[in-house]
Amino acid sequence: MMRWLKNRLRNILWIRDVSRGIVMMYTRWRYGLRNVHPTFYMVDANIISPDFVAHAYSFVGRNCLIGPKVELGQYAMIASNVAIVGSDHRFDQPGVPMIFSGRPELRPTVIETDVWVGHGATIMAGVRIGRGAIIAAGAVVTKDVPPYEIFAGVPARKIGERFTDAADRAKHDAMLAQPPQRGEYAGPLGDIPGSKASS
Repeated sequence: MMRWLKNRLRNILWIRDVSRGIVMMYTRWRYGLRNVHPTFYMVDANIISPDFVAHAYSFVGRNCLIGPKVELGQYAMIASNVAIVGSDHRFDQPGVPMIFSGRPELRPTVIETDVWVGHGATIMAGVRIGRGAIIAAGAVVTKDVPPYEIFAGVPARKIGERFTDAADRAKHDAMLAQPPQRGEYAGPLGDIPGSKASS
């Protein structure tokens, strides 16, 4: 009975949106996030620099570590256990231990619109991940990623393209050029019919 009621309530869009909004108001306050869009959503239990910028309908999963000067584009998704770190210690001063060498100026890290960063990926600070790109789970990104390319491995390298047809890419670019629009979020994996969690 309780499961049926939960599923019914979950299907009522406005209740879900209001509850999500209340949760995110508290989360933004708790983490000191003043530069995130009202539609941005994240799961709790993260370490995020308060200067983090997140645009419309973007998402951050659980247990992420996001350092300073990071911007997340609209519709972008960061899975759980992702780290955006590095480039924060000097190692080029002979005769001085790294721990005492100070820090170089940190370059911004930009994750553009409609990017998907997979579980456990590490992104080195200062890189730019182009719109529509996919970073595979466990990848270590040490350099810029062009738009719509799929990168995987350690260090991450191109393994494919998101769209092989130029017409598909143009259609997707045209959609991304429009003002952000709400869609239906993918539900938790436990909601998939036939999965163990839903039985």
